[in-house]
Amino acid sequence: MTSNNNSAISESELRTTDLHPMIRYIELNDRKHNVTEVEISIPYGKIAGKWFGPKNVQPILCLHGWLDNCGTFDRLIPLLPADMSFLAIDFPGHGHSSWVPDGMAYHQLESVILIQQIMDEYKWEKLAIMGHSMGAIIAFMFTAFFPEKVEFLIGIDALKPHSYYPGKFVQFAAPLLMKFVEADKRNRHKSEPPSYTYEEMVDKMHEATFESVTKETAPFILQRNIKPSKKFPGKYYFDRDNKVKYNNIPGWSDEVNWDLGKRVKVPHLTIKAEDSPYPGSWQGFKPMVAVLKEHNPLFQVEFVKASHHVHLTDPELVAPIINEFLKKYWIKHSDKLASKL
Repeated sequence: MTSNNNSAISESELRTTDLHPMIRYIELNDRKHNVTEVEISIPYGKIAGKWFGPKNVQPILCLHGWLDNCGTFDRLIPLLPADMSFLAIDFPGHGHSSWVPDGMAYHQLESVILIQQIMDEYKWEKLAIMGHSMGAIIAFMFTAFFPEKVEFLIGIDALKPHSYYPGKFVQFAAPLLMKFVEADKRNRHKSEPPSYTYEEMVDKMHEATFESVTKETAPFILQRNIKPSKKFPGKYYFDRDNKVKYNNIPGWSDEVNWDLGKRVKVPHLTIKAEDSPYPGSWQGFKPMVAVLKEHNPLFQVEFVKASHHVHLTDPELVAPIINEFLKKYWIKHSDKLASKL
């Protein structure tokens, strides 16, 4: 495990830098909120992340959504208790984390294993998890598989793995498998992807998320998602591994999800965005809520009038809900290893 403590950046540096002003603004924002860059070693490289808050307190592990990165929590975490710590990571292939080797694929179950690897790195016996979208799904799976390892679980606008059924699964999976092969071939060419102006990047993210990420908040995710073009000064290209677009196969039916839900006995908060444009966030939601309510008296579901990235675009809507939950269930643990950051 290594870390990089950022030194202060002056306002003059902000004005004279060659990078887009929003990039430097977010760097300044990190320093304002006591954020430290973290790297965790894994067999094929590193997991990058951002540690918010005290370094001698075990953090809540924060898991981002599909094609996002840990910057998705930049506006929420500063609204949560200052005496708590939060470790927001970039999943492999996202943000500043390593890509899997050429020829290898991404699968969400591997991210479940990744949580255990992070626990081993920090010598945690148990942990608390907060996730958004894909991150909430992975947190749910880890908790269901290893309920004895989790203190509490917070999920934002996702509750369970996507479901697949006979007759539809092959039609869905086969084309994605071939697209993965094509993306893997492109990676081996090592050529620079298409580049755009920063403003065009913002527009593309806004459109690609069905306008769930606003143009005003897109820079918080773009910060770890783009690199300056070497060919075209003043332009940028997306720097995530395109293979991660095909990481949600194979899957299983909702009957399996219900069995998993019966195993979740820890305090569990899920926040549902009522205006979410992602059909997958609603698929099987009510039956899963019914299972969790029946088998877990510590399960809580709350609804907010907002879109899928509510924690980024409207953090003031979800922060009070999360803060009340944390008051009930957060337990302070010292983290001697992290105190060396």
